Amino acid sequence: HSSMLRWGPPQTRLSCSSSPDLEKPPHSMLRHLTSKIKSTGPISVAEYMREVLTNPVTGYYVRNNMLGPDGDFITSPEISQIFGELLGVWIISEWMGAGRPKQLQLVELGPGKGSLASDILRVFSQLQSVLGEASVSLHLVEVSPTLSQLQAQNLTGNTSQEADSEDEPVYRRGKTTAGLPVCWYRRLDDVPTGFSVFVAHEFFDALPIHKFQRTEKGWREVMVDIDPEKPDHLRFVVTPSPTLASSTLVQADERRDHVEVCAEGGVIIQQLVRRITEDGGAALIADYGHDGTKTDTFRAFKGHQLHDVLASPGTADLTADVDFSYLRRMAGGGVACMGPVTQRTFLKNMGIDTRLQVLLRNCTDPNTRKQLISSYDMLTNRAKMGERFLFFSVLHQSRLAKPKKQDGLSLEKKKIPAQLPVAGFTELSFS
Repeated sequence: HSSMLRWGPPQTRLSCSSSPDLEKPPHSMLRHLTSKIKSTGPISVAEYMREVLTNPVTGYYVRNNMLGPDGDFITSPEISQIFGELLGVWIISEWMGAGRPKQLQLVELGPGKGSLASDILRVFSQLQSVLGEASVSLHLVEVSPTLSQLQAQNLTGNTSQEADSEDEPVYRRGKTTAGLPVCWYRRLDDVPTGFSVFVAHEFFDALPIHKFQRTEKGWREVMVDIDPEKPDHLRFVVTPSPTLASSTLVQADERRDHVEVCAEGGVIIQQLVRRITEDGGAALIADYGHDGTKTDTFRAFKGHQLHDVLASPGTADLTADVDFSYLRRMAGGGVACMGPVTQRTFLKNMGIDTRLQVLLRNCTDPNTRKQLISSYDMLTNRAKMGERFLFFSVLHQSRLAKPKKQDGLSLEKKKIPAQLPVAGFTELSFS
C-alpha cells in the first residue's frame, strides 16, 4: 500500500483523542474490518459504511436502539407531534390529487421508533371522513430487528407476530388499535404493488457512499485502509489508479474537487420511480442534504456529539448529506420532481404556524406550552433544523399535467377541474 497517497484534510477530520473507546482493546467490528482489509486490500467507504451499519451480526443498526435522548441522535418526529401530523396532511393531499384511489398504502423506509408513522396514522383517523371507504395499510421497510420490535410495540401494542421462516418477505405483521394492517419487510422490492405514498425521513443519509478525490491524474476513489504505524487504527487513502466506481459514478462535467456519490440511493430512487409510474403514488424524502454543492459531508455521531468516522467502528452512527441533484438525475424524466426546499419552507407552507396556534389555544399547562414553542423553534429556526433539512418529492407525471382544453364547438360549457397544488412545495390556503 506504500504507493497510495495519504488522505485526510485536517479541516474535515474529527479528533477524538480523548475518547475512552480508543484506549479499549480493538472492537469486534474493528477486528472484522482489519481482517477483511488484510485479506483483500483497502475497502471503499461504501463498503465500510455497509459493514459498520448493517452487518447482520455486529452492525450498528442491527444491534442498537440509537434514537432518542439516550441514543446517538434525535429525529424530528421525536421533537414534535406536529411534524408527523403535517406529513399526514401531505399524504392525504397527494392521495386526493391522484383522484382518491380506492387503495392507499403508506410505505415508510427506515421508520425509526415508529413515531412518524404513528402521528401520520392519527391524522388518517381524524380525517377518516375524507378517506371514506379507501383501503389503508402501513408497510415498513426495516433492516433492524431491534427497531422493528420497538416499532411494533408503539404501533400495534402486543398484537404483532413474527414470521415462522426468515425467508418470508413479510417478517412481522400486526394491526393498529384502529384495525389497520401493518407489515414489516427487509427490502423495498417485497412491498406489494398498488397505489403507495413512500416516506423516507432520515433514510437516504445513512446509505453507503463512495468518496472521490480529483487528482492531477484524474478522479481517484478514497478508500479505508489499516494505518501501518498503528495496526489497530484505520485511515483514509486514495487509490493510485482508477476504480470501477471512480470511472462510472463521477459526472463528466463535475466541477467540485471532492465528491460523494450514493449509488445505492440512486437504485432506490429508480425503484420508487418505477412503482410510482406503474401503480401511481408519490414519494416524500426529507433529509440532511444539498443540491449538488457540498463536498466532504461524511461524519459520525455518538451520544449526540460528532465522532471520528474511523474510530471504534460500530459504536457510532455514520451519515453523509444527501445530494438531491444526484437523486433528481437518477429519477429521470418520466416523473415530476419537486424541491428540494428547506424544512422551514415546507413546514410553513404546510401550515405549521396555524397548527401551533391551535395547540397553544387548547393548552393550559405552562410546561407543555413551553415545550410546544421550543420544538417549533427547533424544527423551523434557520440556525437549527430549519435550513439543514431539505424536502424533495417524486410525483407521477400526470400529477402536474395541465388539463386538456376541449376542441371544437360545445353548447354546454364544461368546467375543467384545476389541479391541486402540491402541498409543502407551494403554500396551502386554509378556508
